[in-house]
Amino acid sequence: MAPVSNICFVCLGNIVRSPLAESLFKYHADRRGVGHQYQVDSAGMADWHAGEPPDLRMRRVAAQHGVPHDGRARGFRKADLERFDLILIMDEDNYDDIRYLEPSEEQLGKVHFLREYDPEGGPRQEVPDPYYGGIEGFEMVYEVIDRSVQGLLDYLDKNNHRGNR
Repeated sequence: MAPVSNICFVCLGNIVRSPLAESLFKYHADRRGVGHQYQVDSAGMADWHAGEPPDLRMRRVAAQHGVPHDGRARGFRKADLERFDLILIMDEDNYDDIRYLEPSEEQLGKVHFLREYDPEGGPRQEVPDPYYGGIEGFEMVYEVIDRSVQGLLDYLDKNNHRGNR
């Protein structure tokens, strides 16, 4: 993978999983002193919630962990396939929706499942959507995304600087 500096996290509506991934990435990157190296965004494959803040339940879970979590939802656009170096999706439906946009092979090569970077995850493993469940599902998803984002930062630290140390 080429060096990465522009990252977009993608889920269905951009109010639960992808904005949390964006917030956690910024939080951990800043704590590691590398936040300035990345431009980070999130988007939803459906734009039903465009302009809305993240889901209140997830904002509460993030606050309990001391992580700032805000922003406004937006829809993912075909231009995002060119704009970002790395597009991290939450599930198979997101992948299918991106393929519907008819990306080039190069653009599709930028799309990865977030849980590829989770030490407890693997290829094509999904981040479940807790939207219709209880608060315990939001906590579990927080933990999955937190692990995945830290694994992603470890990967980027190792691979973005290969040969530069």
